[in-house]
Amino acid sequence: MTFSWPEFTGKRVLVTGGSQGIGLATARAFSANGAEVAITGTRASPSDYAEDLSGLAYHQADFSQPGIAPALIAATGPLDVLVNNAGTGSRDEYSPEGFRAVLEVNLASVMDLCLAAHAGLRARAGAIVNMGSLSSFLALRETPAYTASKAGLLGLTRALADKWAPDRIRVNMVAPGFIRTRMTEMQRSDADYEKRLLRAVPQRRWGEPEEVAQCVLFLASPRAPYVTGQSLAIDGGLMLR
Repeated sequence: MTFSWPEFTGKRVLVTGGSQGIGLATARAFSANGAEVAITGTRASPSDYAEDLSGLAYHQADFSQPGIAPALIAATGPLDVLVNNAGTGSRDEYSPEGFRAVLEVNLASVMDLCLAAHAGLRARAGAIVNMGSLSSFLALRETPAYTASKAGLLGLTRALADKWAPDRIRVNMVAPGFIRTRMTEMQRSDADYEKRLLRAVPQRRWGEPEEVAQCVLFLASPRAPYVTGQSLAIDGGLMLR
């Protein structure tokens, strides 16, 4: 189910990591409601992706490289909405190098972007929505860097919301659970494993990227004017267990 958000008509939105999955669903939802949407991806051109990225302004951005945020914000122009969705994980998070690499993308680059976008967001009374995870609240023992970065993102969301409330900038976070994306194909391809996985979800199903996108739009919209510093779990009830 989708909803109409006419308040985004003509608004300028940046969705990092918007070339696939939840990021792309979010970018398309903003665009469908009249926003001017820019996305980032790591590949050289939007034609390098199988997904249809038409109607979205594409910027190549590798957030493992520090210092790229000011140039990216200069290219997009002042923003009404910043969605920090780009993220990564590693199979080597128990090494110092692997641990730091994940934190650079998932946490440090988010702070860099927020700082670079601050002036424009302040001028437009804008909103930031950060893409957390259930690992913002729960430990994933095989991915300590991913867990630490997403837990840190929750803290960063709260700190920025408090600091920038006088600037009329609202900062919130969504925390998706088991969502049907390319990243979860492996789990969904094993019927027995999938059944065990979904047993922990009261709704007994995968979430859809579009369901996350609608929550992002709500938090970014004037329909949530008194909501800041909050985290919204989109998990089919998983956190209840």
